[in-house]
Amino acid sequence: MSLVLRNFEPFNLLREFDTAFRGGSADDTVWSPRVNIVENEQGYSISAELPGVSKEDIDIDLKDNTLSISGEKKAESKEENDNFIRVESSYGKFERSFHVSNDIDVNNVNASFKDGVLKVELRKKEEAKPKQIKVEVN
Repeated sequence: MSLVLRNFEPFNLLREFDTAFRGGSADDTVWSPRVNIVENEQGYSISAELPGVSKEDIDIDLKDNTLSISGEKKAESKEENDNFIRVESSYGKFERSFHVSNDIDVNNVNASFKDGVLKVELRKKEEAKPKQIKVEVN
């Protein structure tokens, strides 16, 4: 039996780094939403799971080759008569940042939000897309 080691670059031209921040008191909860990143010939698609976050509480910025998704999931209001047995929901501010390559067309970025999932589409520049050239035989 032989073992083959391969270099694996999961994000190819899209590197991720997470940053979490606290925006107030030390009691603020910081959480990090899960993301899926897909690359195809047209560009990159980033899907972030943001259950319980409203569209108005999400900010998306693309600056200096860094795409940042940030926002806040606000805690539910508690009634005085509520007697919680267990609370596992995450609340508070979040930020996810991704370094994007130079092949992204910064003027062709779209975002949509449906059923608690944020989807950001980053299109590649035309010259960055792979092209196939056919060779003709005379």
